[in-house]
Amino acid sequence: MLLTDKQLYEEGIKNVLISEDDLRAAIADCGRQISEDYEGKPLLLLSILKGAFVFLSDLCREITIPCEIGFMAAKSYFEGTSSSGEVEITYDVIQDISRYHVIIVEDIVDTGRTLSKVYDMLLDRKPLSLKVVTLLDKPDRRVVDFDADVSLFTIPDRFVIGYGLDCGEYYRNLPYIAEYKQRGE
Repeated sequence: MLLTDKQLYEEGIKNVLISEDDLRAAIADCGRQISEDYEGKPLLLLSILKGAFVFLSDLCREITIPCEIGFMAAKSYFEGTSSSGEVEITYDVIQDISRYHVIIVEDIVDTGRTLSKVYDMLLDRKPLSLKVVTLLDKPDRRVVDFDADVSLFTIPDRFVIGYGLDCGEYYRNLPYIAEYKQRGE
């Protein structure tokens, strides 16, 4: 279904959880820390598409040292509400990551299933180092033992939209993180 009604679109925004100003401040701090930690090292920022593209875009502009950008897209297979544990890479990074210190830039760590599998796949490719920086961490939903190295915000178990996160491909363009309001709530 194509959503073209602005009022219906806006009704999907329940409340703002993280403001645009708070996002900017946390991302600026993270960029400064990465710049310090990786000075003089070959750095690759690797975004998992689609949700992390907005975060990656703003984060890389806060980094003051040379860095490259790469992309991956991964798809998990689900049967009902549980994952089969299979991850298909639908778009792979083109760089030889063994030449880089790699930071996976993720939008949200939820159950941890997909990111854990992607992390292990990348680790097998022997990068100089491998870290995960996530914008959002939702530890109450974790079903595998996986934590990001850096989490900018920890959020409760709520369905969130905005700043790259979507519901049915909509709301990625919101400049803040909001809780999604289901119809009829």
